[in-house]
Amino acid sequence: MVPTLNGRDQLGGCLDALAAHVPDAEVVVANGPSADGTTGMVGDRDDVDALVEVADRNVNAARNAGLEAATGEWIAVLRFDRVVDEGWREALEAGIAAGTDVVTGPTRTTLEEETDPSTTVARRHVTVCNGENVVLSRAAVEALDGFDEYLEVGGSRDLSHRLAGLGFDVDWRPELAVNSQLGADGGGHESDRRVRYQSLAYQLVKNYGPRPTVVAHSLWDAGTDALGTARDVARGEGNFTSWFGHGRDAVAGLSIGAKDGLLARRRDRSRRRNPNGISARTDRIVQRYDWR
Repeated sequence: MVPTLNGRDQLGGCLDALAAHVPDAEVVVANGPSADGTTGMVGDRDDVDALVEVADRNVNAARNAGLEAATGEWIAVLRFDRVVDEGWREALEAGIAAGTDVVTGPTRTTLEEETDPSTTVARRHVTVCNGENVVLSRAAVEALDGFDEYLEVGGSRDLSHRLAGLGFDVDWRPELAVNSQLGADGGGHESDRRVRYQSLAYQLVKNYGPRPTVVAHSLWDAGTDALGTARDVARGEGNFTSWFGHGRDAVAGLSIGAKDGLLARRRDRSRRRNPNGISARTDRIVQRYDWR
């Protein structure tokens, strides 16, 4: 399943690689709202099984629309400007054979060795999924109710916290790698500081509650960012007004995110912690083309 937004040419490269290396996979594209001819390009191909058009620019809404349309027992979520190689399928099959419910791997943008992206929050061990390259069992998708559409950024990290809370094992496999296409930016889309901090606080408070460790985690991240900006000011690469603005955005984002995280935690008291998932709405898909 490939969510996309105004990425017609690079989406074509992603689909070409899937056709070459995983030719028998069901392929679902979640598009929208693109204005670059993506719909026509996908419709002209014979290797895409379904195309769903969504009105929201939120990538997590597109992911959920694609998950709704997919029928397989295992669903790979790939970013539109990444490509799989010939070793990707073999690594996936090895992960499935190992008995896990989620398999994820790196995006190759450098020659540096990839390491297991694990962390511990409130004594919970979390393996962070790569949202550009993660494969979920049907059981995991249904237990999670998909991605949390409140989030503009950080959806895959939130998914990782919730997987750990539900007791699902995540298998990190360096061999399950995707490659960045020529001209791709090598990372997620940029977002402003307030949105990033709002996402951070929302995820932590929603999943763990207002614990001291959660507050410390948020403040540590904000403090590290503020220190880096202060160093830029000291070197003459920034100004005090900019530094003050960054701090204001961080405080605003953390405050809004913490408040909304508490509300979300109350709305969904179950272990899945997802009041904005697949089952929360029925109008995310505005047009469906199904060639299966």
